Amino acid sequence: MDATSKPTCHIVRPDHSYDGKQGLSYFQGIAAETVGARGICMHLLTIPPGVRAKAHLHEAHETAIYMLSGEAHTWYGDDLEHHVVVHAGELFYIPAGVPHLPANLSSTPCTAIIARTDPNEQESVVLLPELDGNVPV
Repeated sequence: MDATSKPTCHIVRPDHSYDGKQGLSYFQGIAAETVGARGICMHLLTIPPGVRAKAHLHEAHETAIYMLSGEAHTWYGDDLEHHVVVHAGELFYIPAGVPHLPANLSSTPCTAIIARTDPNEQESVVLLPELDGNVPV
């Protein structure tokens, strides 16, 4: 979208995916790149069984997750020392700058809607390979 054009409403069909730095594949959604969003992005994520992300943080933006189906384990904290399981119907908040690593340990896919406060959500992703070994998955 051209920065000088007049803002308008858009429908986005999540039929194209992209590979995020975190090691997961996201369905394209609301973002600066798709609709010219300036303060939010929202994507659909399905994590296949047995798949995990790379340890990372989002340097400059917050993340809100709504688990549509299945469950995802997430380790978080400076050394990924905390652990939660997010189940279908639950919401999960990750503040900016908090290291985390989500994984699907089940035998079925899990799907979530992810909203972030940066319309270019991949720009502030920082990989933390030194933490990947802290999660025994």
